[in-house]
Amino acid sequence: MDEPQQKWTETIEDKHSLFDLKLKEVWRYKDLIYMFVKRDFISSFKQTILGPIWFFINPIFTTITYLIVFGRIAKLPTDDAPPILFYLAGVTLWNYFSTSLLGTSSTFVGNASIFGKVYFPRLVTPLSIVLSNLMRFGVQFMLFLIAWGYYLAKGQVHPNIWVLATPFLIILMALFALGVGMIFSALTTKYKDLSMLLGFGISLYMYATPVIYPTSALRGVFKQLAFYNPLTGIFECFKYAWLGVGDFSPLMLAISTFIILILLAIGTVIFNKIEKTFMDTV
Repeated sequence: MDEPQQKWTETIEDKHSLFDLKLKEVWRYKDLIYMFVKRDFISSFKQTILGPIWFFINPIFTTITYLIVFGRIAKLPTDDAPPILFYLAGVTLWNYFSTSLLGTSSTFVGNASIFGKVYFPRLVTPLSIVLSNLMRFGVQFMLFLIAWGYYLAKGQVHPNIWVLATPFLIILMALFALGVGMIFSALTTKYKDLSMLLGFGISLYMYATPVIYPTSALRGVFKQLAFYNPLTGIFECFKYAWLGVGDFSPLMLAISTFIILILLAIGTVIFNKIEKTFMDTV
């Protein structure tokens, strides 16, 4: 009797387009993404007393610090928006972007032990980081909505139709963190000093982004440079939508979208190229 012909269920290939994110393959590993997201969420507050309450404590204390330092002492303008709400909006967005970028930037180095033992699409790891941080963002966004509802009832904020663009703004931040994170995750396999430089660079980058000030407060070349900061359009659109203040224009958001897509494409190419050989250098 002839033996039944064997059928392969998995095919691992090393030849694919550098622009290919292999999303179909990633979708097949959606259960693994869920496990990674759950792991990241639980491990963040394991053996802590307050647990997920830290999601609220961090933005509250950061907002209070900004209110004292930049509001009371430096007296930076907020475009007549309630200072607490203005800083809370910036902190909520910035926390999501910075934590996602730092997390994705250590994809290869931080997960080398797993990558060396079992195969799965490497993109699963940075995607799970972006999604797990999205859960934290959701909790902090609820805090923002509570404060926003209070000032809305007092008539001190004036939201508009652009609030409907909020999901798009969040996606843009996620793609920006993913694109830049993939670039740094690939580079740190050879140059580990970049991981320390990135932490310092993110701290400086916050001051180049309208987190603690509106772009209307900038003048001359600084305002022109801010216009081409990919996060400027996102932050200004968010504050304009929910608070009714800011120096926002659709062109600003269009430029942010274009730059972010370019960086995502570059990050994809570098990530796909490095993932084939990174085990030799990590």
